[in-house]
Amino acid sequence: MPPAFVYFDLGNVIATFDRERAFRGMAEACGADASLVRAAVMDGLQADLERGTIDWPAFHGEFSRRTGTRSDPGALAAAAAEMFELNVGILPVIAALQRRRIPIGILSNTCDIHWRHLLGRGWGILPGGFRPVILSYEIGASKPEPAIFARAAERAGTPPERIFFCDDLPEHVAAARAAGWDAELFTSAPLLADQLARRGMRLGL
Repeated sequence: MPPAFVYFDLGNVIATFDRERAFRGMAEACGADASLVRAAVMDGLQADLERGTIDWPAFHGEFSRRTGTRSDPGALAAAAAEMFELNVGILPVIAALQRRRIPIGILSNTCDIHWRHLLGRGWGILPGGFRPVILSYEIGASKPEPAIFARAAERAGTPPERIFFCDDLPEHVAAARAAGWDAELFTSAPLLADQLARRGMRLGL
């Protein structure tokens, strides 16, 4: 049977991102070297923010301690979020699914400042027709942890085996499959359309 629900990852599926761009912006905002910023953020700090175990003020405080810098929290947040671009190529796939009235949702590891930044870009697609939107910082769990897939399946109201999921990271695809989902690695919108077509979801693309 064709999938009854389709979940999309956010980063590098709906929107591309460039972490190095964010690190350079954060370095400019706080006056540190970008390599120091990268080390401070990626040594568990970003993961904690995405799991919701810390909020932005706590992140900013620990970041400042690790880098030995002082910065405006708002300016640093803006720099940290300025790394996304809309993946225009995915839009026809999303539109075709909506045209066929296939329920779609988002399942993403992200944090509050990134999500609010994306909503503020004015793209219209977010949150658009995505229901539900499962964000790691709100759930308190992140991919590839089983808990976030269980919550997403519950929120979709669909048996795991009827859910299709695309993500840009192999470990997340493997975790979705372990949860009983049908999942594929996302590399391009045309390939995704082909993957869906092979499952009986011909989108006319």
